[in-house]
Amino acid sequence: MEQPPPQQPQPLQPLVALERDFAALREAWAGSMPAWGAVRGAAQVEVEQMSDTGLIQVTDALAKVRRDIDVMLARVAAEVTKRSGQEFGDTGLAKAQGFHNPVRLIAASTGASRADALRLIAVGTATAQRQTFSGERLPSRHPHVAAAVEAAEIGVEAASAITSMLDRASARGDASRVDIVEAALVDLAARVPLETLIRGVREAEARLDPDGVEPREDVLRTERSLTMREDRHGIVHLHARLDPESAAPVKAAIEALVTDVLRRREPIDGDRTPVVDDRRSIPQLQADALAALARHTLGCTQTLTPLAKTTVVVRVDLDTLVNDLGHARIDGLDQPISAATARRMAADAELIPAVLGGDSIPLDLGRAARLFSKAQRLALGERDGGCASCGQNIAYVEAHHIAWWERDTGPTDLSNGVLLCSFCHHLIHREGWGIHASPAEVWFIPPPHIDAAQVPRLGGRARFELRTSQAA
Repeated sequence: MEQPPPQQPQPLQPLVALERDFAALREAWAGSMPAWGAVRGAAQVEVEQMSDTGLIQVTDALAKVRRDIDVMLARVAAEVTKRSGQEFGDTGLAKAQGFHNPVRLIAASTGASRADALRLIAVGTATAQRQTFSGERLPSRHPHVAAAVEAAEIGVEAASAITSMLDRASARGDASRVDIVEAALVDLAARVPLETLIRGVREAEARLDPDGVEPREDVLRTERSLTMREDRHGIVHLHARLDPESAAPVKAAIEALVTDVLRRREPIDGDRTPVVDDRRSIPQLQADALAALARHTLGCTQTLTPLAKTTVVVRVDLDTLVNDLGHARIDGLDQPISAATARRMAADAELIPAVLGGDSIPLDLGRAARLFSKAQRLALGERDGGCASCGQNIAYVEAHHIAWWERDTGPTDLSNGVLLCSFCHHLIHREGWGIHASPAEVWFIPPPHIDAAQVPRLGGRARFELRTSQAA
């Protein structure tokens, strides 16, 4: 009698996603290799043979597998922590394995830092299903984050940033608003780098808990410090921790001097370049800028040239400024500030309050001027937030003509202006991207070799800030 074929072992259900994505990684890896003449060997050898497209596909596949593994690590870390609770005493899992606490156990197992281990535990605990005394399973405290983590759409660091903020703010926020903001932050996390997400998280916390912005500022202000010490080599170490209000003028002044140096590094009149080749790094430029500011304060009575056009811009809604309710932002800093701080800073003659919703001054100059005015840059900054393409900090961007001033006789108007960092500016011109701007939005039209359909892509503040409903 013919024997039935042996059944293949079925993958464990929690590992299905990992095995599926690992199979996709195998396929991407094989597809990235040359059709013929491929040399099989060490990973470095095979990676060097990959096509550009294949290398990107392998990178994406590896990132997905990594997120799958992090999901499982977070689940396991949370369970290890549960079994290591204080109620178990010396018989708890971590102590039974010779570790003081579960954080040390997870750090030793993963080879990561304690901070990374703590993040895994926090995410695993925050996104785990809850259980009643009767054994009934309840959804996670953060269902949107849990679903995105389970689907490997966002990483552990992004999930940690969102859940830790929600845990702080949810006690003072309406439950429906918290749910909307959580969904919006998950959507943002799937689209932008972690640094940009952190800005969104801070903005969301200010929206959920506007009454908490000022108390948080008080805490930050009490933690400000500056320490100075000289090491045995004669190097003086400065370590500053500044609250946003104190940091804003310091940051603006240093960045103005650094930006002035970087601008002077560019070729002059097409062919002529600066006589001296300035090879200082950005950290060195910032150190020299700080020293220049100190020398100027001690011995000069006139303003340094790059600082003459430097301002700290505080962006605040008119209702917030008038009614003292809500929050504001300082250009170049991610931490929101309270309405009271905005009002105090707006009264300083050295600062410019960009009041939104009030009367404005004429902002379109047509062909009367080549360079965008300070008022125009403020308006572009409100629309674009920074680099309209990548979200780079507003301190490192320039206002550029969409239709070129000379070649296309483009006007110096808001509809023909966009804020771009140097990298995106050159990339967009080199690749042939199109740009369309309106007073509220800016759109990038990819060239046919990137997207045959040339579907416009939203940029600016509208892309990088939260997508929430009017109710939020």
